Amino acid sequence: MYTITLLPGDGIGPEVVAGAVHVLQAVQERTGTRFITREALFGGCAYDETGNPFPEETLKLCLDGDAVLLGAVGGPKWDTLPVEKRPEIGALLPLRKQLGAFANLRPSLIFSALADASTLKREVVDGLDIMVVRELTGGIYFGPKHRETLPDGSVKAVDILEYSTGEIERVARVAFDLARKRSGKLTSVDKANVLESSRLWREVVSGLAGEYPDVELNHILVDNCAMQLVRYPKQFDVMLTENMFGDILSDQASQLTGSIGMLPSASLGGKVGLYEPIHGSAPDIAGQNLANPIATILSLAMMLRYSFDLPEAAALVEQAVSSVLEEGYRTSDIMQPGMRQVGTGEMAELIGVRL
Repeated sequence: MYTITLLPGDGIGPEVVAGAVHVLQAVQERTGTRFITREALFGGCAYDETGNPFPEETLKLCLDGDAVLLGAVGGPKWDTLPVEKRPEIGALLPLRKQLGAFANLRPSLIFSALADASTLKREVVDGLDIMVVRELTGGIYFGPKHRETLPDGSVKAVDILEYSTGEIERVARVAFDLARKRSGKLTSVDKANVLESSRLWREVVSGLAGEYPDVELNHILVDNCAMQLVRYPKQFDVMLTENMFGDILSDQASQLTGSIGMLPSASLGGKVGLYEPIHGSAPDIAGQNLANPIATILSLAMMLRYSFDLPEAAALVEQAVSSVLEEGYRTSDIMQPGMRQVGTGEMAELIGVRL
């Protein structure tokens, strides 16, 4: 029996989480494994109701469960709030920190049925399977920040990028271990030709390589990496990055697969794993049954694999998604000529039936 804390959040979050819960119920019926879910306020909706985007009660539920499934947070409605009250800053970053989720796993896997939905040619992306390992609780997002007024009246803003040896080593080990289980190839991304933090990053990662003689380690500068992702993405397997680089590159990689609505993520490191789609709250389509729930459903599959050690159940979910796509069902973001367009709820139901 496993307990899952649901944080539907804002915008399309409640719709895609509802779709994942529908699939979870199908998994329970198929496998006999029991799952208990409980829902909590988080993000902009939590601020609207309590004045706090991350209530203490929500944190307690998250820490008391076995895993957390998050929908999406934020939107223009809350962009004018004080920085510490905005959902992304006042809820999402503290949640990751409180859970100790320092390693963010973002797979960019293209289903063959969607190879033509990518903006790149089929031969460039067909068979693509990249795992981005992003350091999630350090770097410039968590470093000291301030503004100051200069003598001439202008304003200077400062965001400090800092990493310690320990922070780099622990996420690098996650990446090395994943590479060992996959193709045995690891690419570490940095900007060591300019940044001191990147030079330390490269030194630490290189220093660990001797402990993993079965893993081929390569280093690449982040600007070259961005170019190579478009030129020849299948050269990459496991990609290790610091926080900001990973945020940018994983979104770029998502478009190789046809839609950001297809990409799940897992944030690991502490006792409780955090699982969420990498897309935003998309308030412009919220409540219209248009959102693609597949990224959230695949995040559920990652939860089954990494938090609950149920790889067979995870594979059932992934195969069900593949089957539905092969049959020609599409949400609007991945719609192609000759396919059958369905809504958020219908897509989740179709996937659940095929488990």
